[in-house]
Amino acid sequence: MPASGIDAVVFDVLGTLVDESAGIRAGIHGLAPSLADPAVEELVRLWHRHVDGEQQRILDGGRAYVVSDVLDREAARLVADAAGIGDPAALALSGRRPPAWPDSVPGLARLAARFPLIGLSNASRRALLGLNAHAGLRWHQALSAEDVRAYKPAAVVYELAVTVSGVPPERLLMVAAHAWDLRGAQNLGLRTAYVARPVGDPPTSSDRFDHYADDLADLADQLDAPAGP
Repeated sequence: MPASGIDAVVFDVLGTLVDESAGIRAGIHGLAPSLADPAVEELVRLWHRHVDGEQQRILDGGRAYVVSDVLDREAARLVADAAGIGDPAALALSGRRPPAWPDSVPGLARLAARFPLIGLSNASRRALLGLNAHAGLRWHQALSAEDVRAYKPAAVVYELAVTVSGVPPERLLMVAAHAWDLRGAQNLGLRTAYVARPVGDPPTSSDRFDHYADDLADLADQLDAPAGP
């Protein structure tokens, strides 16, 4: 898809621009340095299973909406109990301090020279502010799913980006490392770009996204390419 068909670019944040698992992993190592790496990895998976499962339960109507901070605190408590860590509050903070992927900051800067950039995250407003600052992410607009009291892939979250941008869905490009996220955006008519990350949800053979990129530099190259005849 030529860049001339895009008026703004919308980015998922957790997993796509920052390595959320690395932040959690560092928090566990810092509070329980004697744990072996396999045990730490299982605790990271426990954290993600809880947060992902509770977000889905909220979407399914099985639980009233709570912000992501609550889910992170619950996950931190589960992990702390499993690891014998006595300070789950400190552990919960690690989820808000993930490092950016090496290409994220320069990639955003390159794309920002051509397009308005919008962050669209399931993280709460408070968490999004903190992780943007910690990872050095820069936006023209950062939006939290908290504003519509839902979680992606609910359509109302993508509608938030459409409403705030004032751009028709077909002229917004949604960028994510999670195929489920891109499918949600696609259902609302947004263009889509998959960026490969080690922690992402890769596309299946039936997915048809507009762009497939190795990283943000590759995506920027694709958007820089002239339209075909």
